[in-house]
Amino acid sequence: MKHFISISDCTAEELRRLLDVSVELKRQYLERRRNDPLLAGRTLAMIFEKPSLRTRVSFTVAMTHLGGSAMMLRQEEVGLGSREPVKDVARVLSRMCDAIMARTFEHSKVSELARWSSVPVINGLTDHSHPCQAMADIMTIEEHFGSLAGRTVAFIGDGNNVARSLATACGKFGMRFILACPRAYALKEEDADRIMGQVPTLDLVATDDPAQAVREADVIYTDTWVSMGQEAEKEKRLRDFAAYQVNERLLAQAPKHAIVLHCLPAYRGLEITDGVLEGPQSLVFPQAENRLHFQKGLLAVLLGAR
Repeated sequence: MKHFISISDCTAEELRRLLDVSVELKRQYLERRRNDPLLAGRTLAMIFEKPSLRTRVSFTVAMTHLGGSAMMLRQEEVGLGSREPVKDVARVLSRMCDAIMARTFEHSKVSELARWSSVPVINGLTDHSHPCQAMADIMTIEEHFGSLAGRTVAFIGDGNNVARSLATACGKFGMRFILACPRAYALKEEDADRIMGQVPTLDLVATDDPAQAVREADVIYTDTWVSMGQEAEKEKRLRDFAAYQVNERLLAQAPKHAIVLHCLPAYRGLEITDGVLEGPQSLVFPQAENRLHFQKGLLAVLLGAR
């Protein structure tokens, strides 16, 4: 595995290896409060077109804990695809840095970086997918339950980039994925067909009934109803998703053992209530922490240190 662009690009065995290394490095850090300097002298270039908290901090700290360093490059500095062609940026950075992480609007920019780069390229988020988030989610689910196969994830909300990546990851690990949302916001037919083509064993269910979706769920997942770049649709989206809030009433219809996840940032009182987010079934902040630990494992594997 040279790059990490989409979950679908990886075999189940490669994803399992990433999880195992991530768990190993997390355990080492929690036991010793430090990691072995596996990436000493290595540098990660981080390109950001979109604002970030978790992505920027988790990749920067991951490199620091592993003995390396990370530099942040803003769009106004790089001009990815505008000031300079993507292929030129890729070739310059790959001659100066050991890996590139990019958080962009268009997925095509990350794909083109990978095409032209001679060093590993990591998708830190695009409008199409968010593979690092999905793998941190899978890590959190396995930590809590001890297993993945046969588990059910109910995603209550927009069929967005996170939903696409998580659905594909669920298929790779033998899990069921239910998407509950208004029909206009379901996975596009071509997206559903592509996911099923990539992971034909996935049990993929679509419904417009959130109560039905959570009835057998091990995991209840939600995300913002209005992603970056969709601000003009905000009022319409808030109306359309009003019945899809993850609240105490919905949680009461799920199994008692169900956990709640949210990739953050959360808009309390909209897609999730404060009571659920802060409640005993919420693993939202351990989930956020696992962005750090998964990305340590990812960097170690991609850079050949594990």
